[in-house]
Amino acid sequence: MEVLVFGSAIVDFISYVERLPRLGETLKGRKFATGYGGKGANQCVAAARLGASTAMIAKLGDDSWGNDYLEHLRQEGVDVEFTQQCKNETTGVAQISVSDGGDNCIIITPGANDALNGEDVSKAEKLFTSCKILICQLEVPVESTLHALQAFKGISILNAAPALQNTPIELLKSATIFCVNESEAALMTGAYEIVNLEQSKEALMKLQEMGANTVVITLGSLGAVYVKSDKKNEFIHVPSITVEKVVDTTGAGDAFIGALAYFMAKYPKSALHQQIGAACRIASYSVQYPGTQSSFPNQQDMSINLDVENFDWFLL
Repeated sequence: MEVLVFGSAIVDFISYVERLPRLGETLKGRKFATGYGGKGANQCVAAARLGASTAMIAKLGDDSWGNDYLEHLRQEGVDVEFTQQCKNETTGVAQISVSDGGDNCIIITPGANDALNGEDVSKAEKLFTSCKILICQLEVPVESTLHALQAFKGISILNAAPALQNTPIELLKSATIFCVNESEAALMTGAYEIVNLEQSKEALMKLQEMGANTVVITLGSLGAVYVKSDKKNEFIHVPSITVEKVVDTTGAGDAFIGALAYFMAKYPKSALHQQIGAACRIASYSVQYPGTQSSFPNQQDMSINLDVENFDWFLL
């Protein structure tokens, strides 16, 4: 098995509106859709669609949404031996508003996701000892995520979202790669905002000081920046391609994480800037289509061979 995901599975309820509402304002939406989401499942499906062998450790509700989600994961080729439906629990849901410009705001109600715990790590020991890459997020209990990271001996990626203002040092130290977007990095480091490369470099340094190993910050249309644990003074920017029309940014970060795990498993000898550049390309594809998992490409949509393709990178 190449990619193991320990994390959330959430059903999306998506309203498309001209713009996002102001505080206390009611807007009339022009379209409504449901979809399969949750950062964990999104990242797992993103990797699976690119061709990775994947497994998911998650909790769903004992309801029709949980039944449907389990079948959906199977159809995506995900190993669901350790994805469990919990009695007397509801499947997690997300209320999402998407503007015409592609911006979004999201509220999640975790439901069964809050039942994911350390025992689930122990039950899936065979996966923790055999998989190449582990992906975790923070839509399930932090203690459970920490347990999973500490139990895994391979390369682990922690997508620290939703961000914590006071992130436990153990959590920062336990992941091989710590990945957040610009707003999450700003919250965690106490920065007012991160809107340019110089500010992102400062955030990279701060996250390292806080205990993180290799740090990646995604910057939307600017691509991503990173610093490796073994080269603490080398800060690198990997630009993204220009997208002419952004339709929906929901799930773009998850497309990036899933793709990064895929390229790290598929091309373990490639430089990190190559793996990140390819992941940025996948995320850029996803923002051109509506929905979350529905916007993720498969191998027929986009094929990237890191043995022959080169991605630009620049020192900050």
